[in-house]
Amino acid sequence: MIEIVNTPSTGHRFQIKSKSDSILLTSEAFISKTDLDTALSKLLTLQINRGNFERKTNHQGKFLFNLKDGNGSLIGTSQLYDSEAGMENGIKNLHNRLADLKEL
Repeated sequence: MIEIVNTPSTGHRFQIKSKSDSILLTSEAFISKTDLDTALSKLLTLQINRGNFERKTNHQGKFLFNLKDGNGSLIGTSQLYDSEAGMENGIKNLHNRLADLKEL
C-alpha cells in the first residue's frame, strides 16, 4: 500500500507499507502534489535491481537503506534496523511490495 502524507511543515510525501502495515520506505518531500504524483508514476515503472539500493549504517550502529532511481536520485529512505539481516529483509520486502503494486 502507498500512503500519501501531507503536512504544512514537510510538504507532500509517500510511504510504502508492507502487508502487515509497517513502513518500508518514506519518500523525500515534494513541494507540490504534481511533483509527488510524477515521482509515484516513475516509481511504479522503475525496474528495481540491486543497484537501486544504497545500504548504510548510522552513527548509532543502526542499519538503513536508500532507494534511488536509475539516475542515482534519492527516492526515499527506510526505517532503522537493528541488524544487517533485518535491513536486507526490509529491502526484500520493499522489492516484493513494489512488484505487487505494479500488478494492480
